[in-house]
Amino acid sequence: MLLLIVSLMCLAGSAILLFAAFRLSNGNRRDLRILNAHRIGALSAIQKSRMDLMEVRNRARLLEETVSGGATAVEKVHKAIANTTFGLIDLFSRDDEFRDSARRIKQSHHQKSEQVYKAVRTSNRALHILADTLIIGKAEKRIVSKTKKAP
Repeated sequence: MLLLIVSLMCLAGSAILLFAAFRLSNGNRRDLRILNAHRIGALSAIQKSRMDLMEVRNRARLLEETVSGGATAVEKVHKAIANTTFGLIDLFSRDDEFRDSARRIKQSHHQKSEQVYKAVRTSNRALHILADTLIIGKAEKRIVSKTKKAP
């Protein structure tokens, strides 16, 4: 009989310990899910910051390419108009001295206009580099510092 009572007490003690372990396990599992959700949220915020930075870089690159391409297009139209004008002067001018003078002016005009459009493209590139250094570089440093602080 004593053996039966001791066995029942051991069985009851085991059941209580098993129940306590089960409750503790459920609490730990819940805490782990919450922690994982916070980790995913933090990683999502970091990823969003990275995507925002990538969007800013792409917009800056698009702006630079647009200005450069626009300058090239305007240069071609400018050259076509100048060639037409100087071609008409050359075609309809009766004075050889005036024709030679127009040819020299045409050559000088083309050289100067090429220099101007080259300067526009160079300035555009320099502004892009400056913006990249000041704005994008600063944002990138901010994201990196946040990434190091994140869990």
